[in-house]
Amino acid sequence: QVQLVESGGGLVQAGGSLRLSCAASGRTFNSYGMAWFRQAPGKEREFVAGIIWSGGRTSYADSVKGRFTISRDNAKNTVYLQMNSLKPEDTAVYYCAARSASGSYTYSTYDYWGQGTQVTVSS
Repeated sequence: QVQLVESGGGLVQAGGSLRLSCAASGRTFNSYGMAWFRQAPGKEREFVAGIIWSGGRTSYADSVKGRFTISRDNAKNTVYLQMNSLKPEDTAVYYCAARSASGSYTYSTYDYWGQGTQVTVSS
């Protein structure tokens, strides 16, 4: 069982930056693939960024490539999402997710979810 707690969301102006953190419980954190998803009002939850257990490979949605960076610190059981050059369309609730098996970066392949943190980007 893994419990995930996100933090770092808030209100920021367009062009600004935020760093989200996701703290995980459990001794096997370093064996889990991790990802960030987001969900805007009235829209489906969408993949933002993913990272494998070792941190050696990452993947990003086209909409955030070059602006967002996912990373992890297995010694701290934490995964991060550095968000730069934020746009109003990045406004959403951001969720951290974990999975024990590999697969496509879709909602259904992740086993554990955090409660979400709100990111609001003003124009």
